[in-house]
Amino acid sequence: MKISADTVRHVAKLARLAVSEEEAARLAPQLSDIIGYADELQSVDLADVPPTSHPFALVNVLREDEPRPSLPRERALANAPDTDGEQVRVPAVLEG
Repeated sequence: MKISADTVRHVAKLARLAVSEEEAARLAPQLSDIIGYADELQSVDLADVPPTSHPFALVNVLREDEPRPSLPRERALANAPDTDGEQVRVPAVLEG
């Protein structure tokens, strides 16, 4: 599809864009090339290609969530600046 400078000016007017004559003359062949490439892509035979949402197979890279032994509470709180014996105390962030 060939796009003319008139078409560019018309679409620019509909979109309420200010396009100078030089810009319209420069944009017309660029837009024609883009439309031509899109037409070329439309002509590719994809009958044997299954539809996908990603070009690569998705693989979960996360490990399984399995419970494991962890630090005892006393050891985890040993270096905390302030605790209540069971949790770390921090200054209030939100007022209210």
